[in-house]
Amino acid sequence: METAGFLPILLLALLFDAVIGDPRAVYSRVPHPAMIFGWAIGFSDKVLSRPELSSVFRKFLGTVVIMALLLLSCLVGLWLTAFILGLPFGWILLALIMSVLLAQKSLYQHVAAVMSELTISGLAGGRGAVAHIVGRDTDRMDEPGVCRSAIESLAENLSDGVVALVFWGALFGLPGLLAYKMLNTADSMIGHRTDVHRDFGWAAARFDDIANFIPARLTALLIIVAASPVAAGAIGRSIRAVLRDARKHSSVNAGYPEAAMAGALDLRLAGPRLYGGVERGGAWMGNGREDATAGDIRSALRIYVSALLLQALILAGLLILLLEI
Repeated sequence: METAGFLPILLLALLFDAVIGDPRAVYSRVPHPAMIFGWAIGFSDKVLSRPELSSVFRKFLGTVVIMALLLLSCLVGLWLTAFILGLPFGWILLALIMSVLLAQKSLYQHVAAVMSELTISGLAGGRGAVAHIVGRDTDRMDEPGVCRSAIESLAENLSDGVVALVFWGALFGLPGLLAYKMLNTADSMIGHRTDVHRDFGWAAARFDDIANFIPARLTALLIIVAASPVAAGAIGRSIRAVLRDARKHSSVNAGYPEAAMAGALDLRLAGPRLYGGVERGGAWMGNGREDATAGDIRSALRIYVSALLLQALILAGLLILLLEI
């Protein structure tokens, strides 16, 4: 199928996800694709990532597993696309399936829950809510730390959970969405630089870096443009933060959306973090305030929604352009 053929389906998928989100009633009966990927990756990790094997061989096995799962994801996506489009109104069903892989509404809801819990239940509620979206220690966070963590997660997951999926979906349709989702799931499970996964998860981390390279920078651009209604000078601050700080981040990609959001809100994000009681150093993104508030989360969500609308407009414009060629 040509790009102009599946772009309308991708736009419809974005609409479905924005309105419906994750249908929990369905997932209580049918596993989410990310859960299926998780089972496959977890099984491979348990069987193949054995400490008695050499570092080089574990790295080789991890690479083979990721490449095999990428190929399988693409083949399943191609088969499903051909089968579903052969059904009456199959394009609607295909859009529904694609929407399941997106995370626009669920990300908004999780971050908004942090803001709500801080307002209603105070610091304890905010810590509990933010623990659902970050992997670091939350029990010792103060309120600004909770707010910064929620905003950082919003910016980074806008890139990983929305823009990257749209990017690969626009290029390759459902096969691109499934392949990227598998890769992102693998990176979250085994792509850590720990003694356990440094070798077996090497390919997952490197491939995920490659897959997110362009989307992360596109996300920064979306945030920069979407920041204009937030406050005077937001665009300029956001651009300066990206140019100054993004490459200092420990991740080759995460610094771009985080720095863009930090500059837009005149905050400092990222920096040192606690994982398992151990502090890990990290560069600060932005040079504004550290004392983030629930109001900053609200502003970040406004930028997030504006960025999503801007992304949809760009896709619609691209579709019109391709139809006229």
